[in-house]
Amino acid sequence: MKASMTFINDYVNIKDIDPKTFSDEMTMSGTKVEGYENLGAEINNVVVGKILSVEKHPDADKLVVCMVDVGNETIQIVTGAPNVFEGALVPVALHKSNLPGGVKITKGKLRGVESCGMFCSHEELGMNLSDYEGACEDGVIIFKEDIAPGTDVKEALSLDENIIEFEITPNRADCYSVLGIAREAAVTFGRPFNLKKPKTTGNSEKASDYASIEVEDTVLCPRYAARIVKNVKIGPSPKWLRDRLKGCGIRSINNVVDITNFLLVEYGQPMHAFDLSYLEDSKIVVRRAKDGEKITTLDGIERNLDSSMLVIADSKKPVAVAGVMGGENSEIKEDTKTLLFECANFDGASVRVTAKKLGLRTEASAHYEKGLDPYMIEDAVNRACELIEELGAGEVVGGIIDVNNAPADNRKITFNPAEINAFLGCEIDKEFMVKTLTDLEFKFDGDKVIPPTYRADVEAMADLAEEVARFYGYNNIPTTLLRGESKPGGRNAKQLAKAKIKNALVALGMYEINTYSFISPKMFDLIRLPETDEKRNVVKILNPLGEENSVMRTTLIGSMMDILTNNKNHRNADAKLFEMGNIYIPTTPDELPIEKEKVAIGMYGNVDFYDIKGAVDDLADVIGLSGLRYEAAVDNPSFHPGRCAKITVGGEMLGFIGEIHPEVAKNYGFTERAYVAELDFETILANMNSEKTYKEMPKFPAVTRDIAVIMDEKTPVADMEDVIKGVCKNLLEELTLFDVYKGNQIEEGKKSVAYSLTLRSSEGTLADEQITAMMDKIVKMLGEKLGATLR
Repeated sequence: MKASMTFINDYVNIKDIDPKTFSDEMTMSGTKVEGYENLGAEINNVVVGKILSVEKHPDADKLVVCMVDVGNETIQIVTGAPNVFEGALVPVALHKSNLPGGVKITKGKLRGVESCGMFCSHEELGMNLSDYEGACEDGVIIFKEDIAPGTDVKEALSLDENIIEFEITPNRADCYSVLGIAREAAVTFGRPFNLKKPKTTGNSEKASDYASIEVEDTVLCPRYAARIVKNVKIGPSPKWLRDRLKGCGIRSINNVVDITNFLLVEYGQPMHAFDLSYLEDSKIVVRRAKDGEKITTLDGIERNLDSSMLVIADSKKPVAVAGVMGGENSEIKEDTKTLLFECANFDGASVRVTAKKLGLRTEASAHYEKGLDPYMIEDAVNRACELIEELGAGEVVGGIIDVNNAPADNRKITFNPAEINAFLGCEIDKEFMVKTLTDLEFKFDGDKVIPPTYRADVEAMADLAEEVARFYGYNNIPTTLLRGESKPGGRNAKQLAKAKIKNALVALGMYEINTYSFISPKMFDLIRLPETDEKRNVVKILNPLGEENSVMRTTLIGSMMDILTNNKNHRNADAKLFEMGNIYIPTTPDELPIEKEKVAIGMYGNVDFYDIKGAVDDLADVIGLSGLRYEAAVDNPSFHPGRCAKITVGGEMLGFIGEIHPEVAKNYGFTERAYVAELDFETILANMNSEKTYKEMPKFPAVTRDIAVIMDEKTPVADMEDVIKGVCKNLLEELTLFDVYKGNQIEEGKKSVAYSLTLRSSEGTLADEQITAMMDKIVKMLGEKLGATLR
């Protein structure tokens, strides 16, 4: 919010403080200043002048020659302004003067007649038409006041004003007002806070005889108050009021509207004025709107309402959207004679939802959204009526109509200086704490502190400590070493495993990708999941950005295919990618979903099944994951039925690997073979062994033997490997498959499988008899378990 230092000075004396010091100190005490500016910073050598004479220009019909008293001399100025006259007081830009926008004025000749300056309009001084009553649409400013010639125009028009822009956090609704800022400034600079309670104004009549109020929804409207003003006189506001509003960035409209805007910035309390003659039965009803009900707001737009919105209505129709904007059907006009001042407290969440639905966010709604104090209602509406009388804008009717259902504020916080000091890590005197909190209008009841009603953000000891610390000065709190039990930093086992996996895959020439966890439900159709597949049971997002981001994923395959397709569409000839991400398994409606981490690998280009299998094997070797077993899988609908395998380790399911099904590739517009693996990270973590052990260089020679057997073509070669490993145990150093053959000389339905075995003992050289016996046992066990015969 913006406020002028003059406005703030009305409540705390800061005349002797320059804007920079004020901004720095306020920021350090917790009220952050975004910046400041001087309204007349670009204006120089412009003064008030009195026109002594006006004569026609000898050579121009539309120009006049004026003799002007500028204080210390009389100068001649040629002007085309139509509203100048003898005796008028006008702003005069003298020779070598500066105006906003970098404009420079020097003396010269107009149609042969010397002109030693220029008269200024409101636009040339950077002002709006409503900023000064003497401003003219097509002419120069004519001062209404009796101002001495030679007076600096910045002083005459209040342009020598410093405007401060504050950045207020949402929890400090009280600081969205000049009174709140001034209260903070008073404590920051140790000066009195000059807030006068508004006078109780009004004649001998009763407001309740003029109007009635009914609040149907006391939850959304805890308090609603109103006062009546009759014999209303609509007119311009005085200069001081226009200046205060201008400093807050608000344009003056008329005295009544300006009063409501003034209360908005002074108290932070939105107000609205209704023309009482337009309220049916002179009645106010605060209720929820009816579905399909309509209202034309003050901006001239017809808006559709629903039952979630709170409205202010008369006995027949809505006349305002509560906390957002008034209706066109009850606005204050030039002929208004009797008005009703509304001052209410509305539920912030309800106002925000309504404003968002209507696409109508106003200054009023912005204030209500932050949560306002229902206990300032009476002072605010009385202040409005006080200004009505001060400005002569009408006759205030006595009494107030106040429907108050606001809950009592029973907050009491234990005040323990020792606990506050321990929390802050410093030694602050109890007297300083008490004085600071008292200056902030906190009250003490024994060892309890009662926060003011406008400080809804203060709820616990830590909040009291914050109040003390920010005025004590954060820079005054001594720097201390971290206290408590010292624990070494570093990554845990899970983080180390993740890093190891990522580093290994990057070393294999892959690029890491990161994709969104929320996907489109159509992705399950793209990867051919049946309607009954458990992976279609998903967590649905309540307020998605769109259908394409409406559910949480249960597999990484679709996300990987998206990125592979994107790379292919960008004419990348090949790609090798990986992702470590979460999938989400729904539980019960009252519980959070189960999050499982997966590792996905994807590639296309000059690769085949054995490239991606090799990548998985290399990854397993690097991270210490031994005993991987691949088994043919034909039941995964996302993969090619003849080029897919499920991977297990230690009897646990690790994941799937294979070529993407041709129909899936077609669904993604993919024109070549793509290969994907999806592995479960928790299974990897549970089975990996990151410990490295030293092994001596072999002292004895290795022996190599080959074995070729004929076996059923459906028997996995992994079964043969298991038999060989079981027989050889720790003597087997390396086992390499070097041939699989089907064709001539091999019976149909059979295949020939050949392995090379490298055998070595750490205790001595293996004898031929040992090796022969071992090979015979292998042949025998292969025959018994797999029905294999030696070729």
